[in-house]
Formats: sequence, structure tokens, C-alpha cells
Amino acid sequence: MFQLTKHEKEEVVTNCDHLKKLRFSHALPFAFTEHGAVMLATVLNSTIAVQTSIQVVKAFIKLRGILATHKDLARKIEDMERKYDVQFRVVFDAIRELMRQPVPNKKQIGFGRG
Repeated sequence: MFQLTKHEKEEVVTNCDHLKKLRFSHALPFAFTEHGAVMLATVLNSTIAVQTSIQVVKAFIKLRGILATHKDLARKIEDMERKYDVQFRVVFDAIRELMRQPVPNKKQIGFGRG
């Protein structure tokens, strides 16, 4: 278990709608690593605790897979870019742009124009 930094807290609140109330808290929350979640499951012996920790570990595994896939794809694109002519640079740049994570839409505050 570790405590989030102020920047990490802001990022979590921005990306997780169910944590909106955390935005106004001055306290920095704690989070578990994958190994911490497994260790917690061995200490907490209730059915709900075990089921919850299994879901957390599954989420970590899925995230690890997504990250590995993006790294492999980025490496393959770089290999292809070195191999093929400069005329394909636009295509490779477009693919890289699509691989970037989308910027969350900021909600407009106040009355809309128009």
C-alpha cells in the first residue's frame, strides 16, 4: 500500500467518476499495488474480501496486458518505419496519434453560448 501524490490524486479523480467527492478532500488517499491486494486477500478471510481482491488482481493483469500490447505495437511501427520509405511517414504518424490516450472532455462551467 502507498499514498498517492497530489498529482496522482488529481489524475485518479479526473479519470474515475465515482471518486468525484475525493476532489475536495485535502487528504491524499492510499492505494494498493497488485501484490498488496493479494497480501490483503490472505489477511481478510471473508467471502466478499476474497472476491474483491480477485477482481483487483484481474484488473491489474488486464492493465499489464494492455500496456504490453501498446509497447509491442509501438515497436513494430518503429521497425516498419525504418524498413519502408519516407512516403509512409504520414501513415505512421497517424497510427501513433490513434494510439495516444484520448484527452477527457472538460465539462463547460456556467451557461453555454449559442
